[in-house]
Amino acid sequence: MNEIPKHVLLVEDSPTDAALLRRSFLHLEQTNHQSKWQLTHVERLSSAIEACSTQPIDIVLLDLRLPDSDEEETLLEFRVSVPDIPVVVLTMMDDEALAMQAMAGGAQDYLVKGQITLSLLGRSLRYAIERGNILKRLKTSEQSMLRALEQEQELNLLKSSFISMASHEFRTPMTMIRTAVELLQNFHHELTETKRQEYFDRIKTAIKQVMQLLDEVLLLGSTETGLHYKPESVDLVEFCTELTEELQFSNSDSHTIKFDCQGSCSPAVMDAALLRHIFTNLLSNALKYSPQGGEVQFTLCYQNAKARFYIQDQGIGIPTKDQPHLFETFYRCANVGKIQGTGLGLAIVKKCVELHQGQIQVCSEDGKGTTFTVTLPLQPGSRVLLK
Repeated sequence: MNEIPKHVLLVEDSPTDAALLRRSFLHLEQTNHQSKWQLTHVERLSSAIEACSTQPIDIVLLDLRLPDSDEEETLLEFRVSVPDIPVVVLTMMDDEALAMQAMAGGAQDYLVKGQITLSLLGRSLRYAIERGNILKRLKTSEQSMLRALEQEQELNLLKSSFISMASHEFRTPMTMIRTAVELLQNFHHELTETKRQEYFDRIKTAIKQVMQLLDEVLLLGSTETGLHYKPESVDLVEFCTELTEELQFSNSDSHTIKFDCQGSCSPAVMDAALLRHIFTNLLSNALKYSPQGGEVQFTLCYQNAKARFYIQDQGIGIPTKDQPHLFETFYRCANVGKIQGTGLGLAIVKKCVELHQGQIQVCSEDGKGTTFTVTLPLQPGSRVLLK
C-alpha cells in the first residue's frame, strides 16, 4: 500500500542550505521507497505562519535565523501562531543549551547544519511527527478530562441547587398542610364550617403547589433525557383562547388576561403539549408577578411562515443584570422577594421552544413590566430568523 506523502515546510533563508536539504529529501525517497515527502520552501517566518494556515503541513523544519525575526524569538513567535504542528529546529552550532531551550520552547527535535545525514534526517522527522501526534492525543485527552470535570462540577452544583430549592419549596406547602391538618384534628368541633372549608382550601392549594413542583422537576428531567416532540395540526387561535379561559378561571377576578389575534390565520403544525408548557408557564409568571387587579396581554401575530406570541404584563419587571441568566436552571431574579417559584419554569420553556426550532426573547425593565416574545415556525423543519 502506497504511503501518503508527509508535507514538510522548510523555513530557510539560505539558498545553499535549502538546496542541500532538497537533495537530502530526494535521496531519502530513493533509498527508502516507503518514505514519501512533499517539500514546500519559504524564506521568512511570516510566510511560514501563512503557509501553515492555508496548507495541511505535517512538520516544519525551522531555521532560527530569519530576515524577519530575532533568533531567540523565532520559535516562540512561530509557536504562538502555530501551536500544534511538530517543529524540528535548524541551528548552525551544536549547542546543547540552545537545543534544550528549543525543546522547552515547543520544538520536537533539533538538527545541526553541516552534520545532517540521511538517516539522521529521516529518523528526526519520523520521531518528531510521532511525538507531535502523541502530544495531540495527550492534549485531546486532557481536554476531554477537563470537560468531564467541568460537567461533574456543573452536576454537583445542579444537585446542590436542587436540594436547596426543593428543601425550601417543599417545606412551605408541607408546613401549611401539617398546620391545617392539626387545626382540623384538634379543634374540629370549635371551628365554623367556613373556617373548616378555609383550611381544606389551604390544604388543596399546598398540594397543588407540591404537585406543580414535582411536575416541573419530572419535566426538566425528561428534557435532559430527550423530551418527545410530536407535531400535529393545531388551531392556534382556539388553543390560545382555551388556555386564556382556563387561566382566567383559575385566577378568578384577581387579574385579567386579554387575548388578541393579528394577521390572517394560517395552518400550524406544532406540539400542543409543548405549547401548553410554554404558554402556561409564561402566562402564570405574568400573573404571579403582576399587582392585584393587573392586566396581562396575550397576543398571537401571524407573519409569513411564523407565529409570534407576545405575553406582556405590568408587573415588577426583570432587573437588567438578571436577564442574561433568566433561562438557567434554578435561577431566580433578585427582586422576586417572597413570591414562590422554583427557577425551573423558564428553563423548561426555553427547551420546549428550541424543540420547535423557535426562539424566545425578553424585554423588561425593573419595576416597569415584562414582555416575552416567542417566535415559532408554523411548519416543522423551518428555522426561525428573527428580524
